[in-house]
Amino acid sequence: MDTDAYYHKTVNFRFMGKDLRFRTSQQLFSSHDIDSGTRFLLRTIVEAGYPPFQRILDAGCGYGPLGLALKGLYPAGLVHMFDRDALAVDYTRQNAKLNGLEDVEIYGSLGYDDVKRNDFDLIVANIPDHAGERVITYLLQEARYYLAPGGIAAIVVVTPLEGMVGKVLAETPGSEILLKRNRSGHAVFHYRFSQTKTPEKPVKSAFERGVYRRQDITMRLGELEYKMQMAEGLPEFDSLSYGSEMLVKSLGAMGGGEIKSALVFNPGQGHIAVVLWKLFEPESIMLVDRDLLALKYSQLNLELNGCPPDNINVFHQVGIETKSGAEFDLIIGALRGDESKEAGFLLLDEAAGLLADKGTILISGGSTAITRLADYVRSQGILRVKGREKRRGYGMLVLEGLDRGT
Repeated sequence: MDTDAYYHKTVNFRFMGKDLRFRTSQQLFSSHDIDSGTRFLLRTIVEAGYPPFQRILDAGCGYGPLGLALKGLYPAGLVHMFDRDALAVDYTRQNAKLNGLEDVEIYGSLGYDDVKRNDFDLIVANIPDHAGERVITYLLQEARYYLAPGGIAAIVVVTPLEGMVGKVLAETPGSEILLKRNRSGHAVFHYRFSQTKTPEKPVKSAFERGVYRRQDITMRLGELEYKMQMAEGLPEFDSLSYGSEMLVKSLGAMGGGEIKSALVFNPGQGHIAVVLWKLFEPESIMLVDRDLLALKYSQLNLELNGCPPDNINVFHQVGIETKSGAEFDLIIGALRGDESKEAGFLLLDEAAGLLADKGTILISGGSTAITRLADYVRSQGILRVKGREKRRGYGMLVLEGLDRGT
């Protein structure tokens, strides 16, 4: 029995005579099998008859099928793979090891912001349809800054995005479409850039330039007011969910108690972290999330509301066990909507180990998930249920640590 709380199944994929296996998670794209868009993109690269690629970048790698299949095809090549989701990074590392593939670098990056080289001769991406036009345009156009002269970008999108992608590439100075093919709901583009029309690479990162920025708002929650920069692609861009509203209400009900150190998990746009800061001004706020975009915007919004940067620590990872040795007066956050019950149980186990004496955990989520967690707490005896609330399909638990030695 697999003890990985995020594991779903292992899928098999035969590509160019090589058998590959991929461990998948239901919280990652196409967990049931290698999706048809990825298969289509790989087929077009092989059929195009390009010389062997030496340096390959897989942008938004998921659990790794594109980049690892290409590593198997070009074993002498160096492959870099990135994703903004730490769970995707973890599973890609597992799958590289599972298939005995070495000389593969796998890391977290928000778009190209943390890519480690700029001389790839192939960049591949299965671009998600929910990314938004501005982000997709950025991914298409700024591949040029990470390609060697003559390098090729090869991407696949769902058919509804075909027109937009074609228009962006046609209007991008110096871009040349080498191949365009359609099949079963997907469109593939291979393109490159002439070196004579390359604009200067921007000094600031895509995040700093506001590529992901949606809008600026002022939130008013009772007597509390704060400003926020909202990110494209994250929920709660104009209002709070019922789960977050319950967390805010519970923070307000804690009164004037002192909170010196707090951990906020799955912070999203940063609402809960900002409310926490406005009410208690902790000496230390730790932000923990799988999603780099959420971490960056939560940190930005804390600083926007006066929280000193030195008070903020950021961890891009799966789970909340930071191995920093820190203990927290408050651990607060919302379960992800796709969180498995095993992952929820693991989160509570980790939270219990990080809680300071007389510390509190506030956790919200769907009603069913919260009920499971409450039952788990009672069965395991790791925490005490101090309070519980339900509202319109959401639930929240107030948990406290047990006295040491009990």
